[in-house]
Amino acid sequence: MQTQHVETVIIGAGQAGLSAAYHLGRKGVECLVLDGNARIGDEWRRRYDSLRLFTPAGRSGLDGLPFPGDPWAFPTKDEMADYLELYALTHQLPVRLLSRVRRLAAEGDGFRVDLDETAERSITCDAVVVATGTFGERPNLPPFATELARSIHQVHSSAYHGPGHLPEGPVLVVGASHSGLDIALELGAGRDTTLVGPVHGNVPLEWGTWRMRRAFPVLEFAFQHVLTRRTPMGRKMLGVMRHHGAPQLRIKAHHLAEAGVEWVDDHVVGASAGGLPQLADGRTFDVAGVVWATGWHHDHSWIDLPVTTEDGWPVEYRGVVEDVAGLYFCGLAFQYAFSSGEMIGVGRDAAYVADRIARRQVSRMRAA
Repeated sequence: MQTQHVETVIIGAGQAGLSAAYHLGRKGVECLVLDGNARIGDEWRRRYDSLRLFTPAGRSGLDGLPFPGDPWAFPTKDEMADYLELYALTHQLPVRLLSRVRRLAAEGDGFRVDLDETAERSITCDAVVVATGTFGERPNLPPFATELARSIHQVHSSAYHGPGHLPEGPVLVVGASHSGLDIALELGAGRDTTLVGPVHGNVPLEWGTWRMRRAFPVLEFAFQHVLTRRTPMGRKMLGVMRHHGAPQLRIKAHHLAEAGVEWVDDHVVGASAGGLPQLADGRTFDVAGVVWATGWHHDHSWIDLPVTTEDGWPVEYRGVVEDVAGLYFCGLAFQYAFSSGEMIGVGRDAAYVADRIARRQVSRMRAA
């Protein structure tokens, strides 16, 4: 049995996990980042080809390394992946790749992280940070997806790459948050496309315009300091973001209309007798393909700890789990504010978690 001990284990080498490692290192706390991918940034590289950040490069860097290039350009998903790799190399962060965590359990007054099913390769630690995804790790598909006709090609947005990966013919995009809007727009350029999903509001600025540049500092201040878990408005937005979806940012309703995309403000609730996607009012969609832009859900089955959840989300405040001392989450949607989904917010959340871990380590040392 191979076992080692480190002060803090971070599970996940995305932007949240790397930022947490950076801030822990600055506080002198030993840590190790574990990730199942072969390369840092692979989670970004696997996303759909047209994906871009919603924040400009000048506001998309983590603490300690500005994002390279034009500060008002919107980085592609591959540029984001390369930046994360550069970030880890620049700060010599302790990342161990090809190390997928199979189980997290209690061990004495700390934790044990198993890297295989038999627990033959394990790491013990005093604290652990779960940084495995903003909205979850597993694609969220409706149960009736299996009832659609076999002739309809189905793909979740996590596995969609571009129009060329879908068969010819009409397509239905289900889900009107960021990925659904992006995918519907690019599909609408070449085929009959319908988007089904409720409207979640609109930030009334056109991305990339001079008005957006002038308004961005105000928008950023609101996302960072007004829409937080400490304000009534922020707590309301938390529920919307986590359970319904985000407002229109770069892609607007008029962009979809101009591309010929029909946006149906409704829900697909099942399959018809003929196996077609169907709304509650009975309308069906005779399509060749369906893209499920229906988000993700958290899977805590590998966490063998008494973590309380509400509607699938771990009960925490700013990433600190009060029920399990030494357990933290980082990178959750609205972990503290609307900006938690942006790089600037991720950095602040990670710094807060690192500070709490460092304080706990000091308290434990004094008590020993």
